[in-house]
Amino acid sequence: MSTAGFLLTVALAVLGLSLLLVTVRFVRGPSALDRLVSLDAIVAVIMCALMAHVALTRDSATVPAIVAVSLVGFLGSSTVARFVGRRRDAGQDGEDR
Repeated sequence: MSTAGFLLTVALAVLGLSLLLVTVRFVRGPSALDRLVSLDAIVAVIMCALMAHVALTRDSATVPAIVAVSLVGFLGSSTVARFVGRRRDAGQDGEDR
């Protein structure tokens, strides 16, 4: 096995383990913000796996997919954060922070 193959195997094992742990947090997360953070971490793990693929194959055709995944992750997290923020502000009933 070459060095690049070994490093790819180790990287994919670490990414798989982190994906498993983050998925557990996503399922068990008690609040919407916990699920939001874990979903962002899932997107980051997917991006890292795609970048490892690009580094190994030296094929830049996957780079637009990485950019698209990062934009979808950013838009999704900012939308949910905005929704949760509005819901919390509506629950304050005029109280000062």
